[in-house]
Formats: sequence, C-alpha cells, structure tokens
Amino acid sequence: MAEIAIRSARKYPCEKCPLRPREIFRPFTTPELEFISRFKKGELTVDRGATVLAEGTRNPHLYTVLQGWSFRYKMLPDGRRQIVNYAMPGDLLGLQGTVTGEMEHSVEALSPMILCVFEREELLTLYREHPELAYDITWLSSREECMLDENMLSIGRRNATERLAYLIAFIVRRSQGTGLNTAKLPIEIPITQQHVADTLGLSLVHTNKTVRKLAERQLLQWRDRGCVVLDLEGLERLADWSTDMHLKPRPFI
Repeated sequence: MAEIAIRSARKYPCEKCPLRPREIFRPFTTPELEFISRFKKGELTVDRGATVLAEGTRNPHLYTVLQGWSFRYKMLPDGRRQIVNYAMPGDLLGLQGTVTGEMEHSVEALSPMILCVFEREELLTLYREHPELAYDITWLSSREECMLDENMLSIGRRNATERLAYLIAFIVRRSQGTGLNTAKLPIEIPITQQHVADTLGLSLVHTNKTVRKLAERQLLQWRDRGCVVLDLEGLERLADWSTDMHLKPRPFI
C-alpha cells in the first residue's frame, strides 16, 4: 500500500542538502540559505504509487523533490488520464495551488521519494524579503511552461514513433545533472508503457507497437522495471530534437 509520512526531523538539513553540490543548481547566498532553512518545515517520505497532491484539494504545503521521480496528471470524469509532465529532484510541486486556491492537477510518485516540505503561507515572506528567490520561483514556472510547449508540439506534430523517441530523450536529458542518471548508457527510466500511452495520447496497443519499433532499431528495451535507453543520441535524431535547456545552471528552492 502506497503511503506518505511527514517527519519534522530532518535527515537532510539545508546546509547539507545533497542537491547543492551538483553543478546544475545555482548556489545560494548565505542569507538565502538561512531563510530556506527556516522556510523548510520537514521532510515527506513517499512510497511508489502514492498520491502526493490530488486535483481539487487544498494543501497548505509546497514541496521540493529531493529524491525520486513523480508525474503530474489530470483526469477526465470517465477515468481517462493525461500525464502532463514529470518531476525530478529540484522541481517544485504545489505552486499552482497558491494561485488557484486548490490543485488543478494531481501528482503521483513513480518511485520512492523524499520531498522537502514548505509552508505555503510563508511564501509571501519569500517574495517580500528575498526577491532573487522570488525570481527563481518565477523562473521555475516559466521553465515548466517551456517544457509543456515542447510536449504539446510533439503530441500535435510528431508521429507516434517520433513522439516516443522525443519523450524518452526528454526524460533522460532532464534527469541528467539531478543525480538520477549519468551520461553512461544504458539508462533506466521507471515508467511503464501505460505511463507512455497516457503521456502521448496513444492507446496501449499502439504504444506497445511503437515500443517494438524502437527496440528493433536498438534504441531502447522495455523490461519489468521500465524503459532501458540504449542509444540516447539515436532517439534525439529520430525525434529531430536537441536542447541544452536541461544542462544549464538552474535554481531550486
């Protein structure tokens, strides 16, 4: 049974955050680090398959992904699901609820996760006293919009084979630099073919056929644990896509 447990004790104090040494993340100034340390109220441990945030609910917290993977999705009344993006270490969850009052999407854990917990009501203090951190949150929101633009382009204009190649390359490039994956192949991604179908708007049967086409080209394999990437550059060439967005220095809270 998937579970969520909040602990006020910190296994990872902000001063010793495992994300800070990674080159992909911009460094904090001393005052910023002191504020973030006060802003953080604890840590949340999440089992694979647990719902971190639920559409239509109000949640007093914001979360930064410290470890693990998750995905954002929306549901139709008949149960059909659309996955809109994937969250990885350094990503901020729950910000939308600050503006709308309640969540307009859900978040589910793809793997066991650890989240840093922040009180939403203290966000105004951040904006008032630390404008550079406020800019960082704006940057993260803008980056999310850019990723959604790319994903919409893929769904709207690429064929099924190109869509799948793009999606896998996109996820791998995002994960590099966060500690989830290195540049060394093969790379494992903990997603099922159902996740792919729900992301790309394909039937499960069509997804399976498309996976087999890429497997025949020796670009990837599908195992019980998920997708194994064999040729990342080959996937990018097939999708006619490349970007350095995910390798540039970026903020996190």
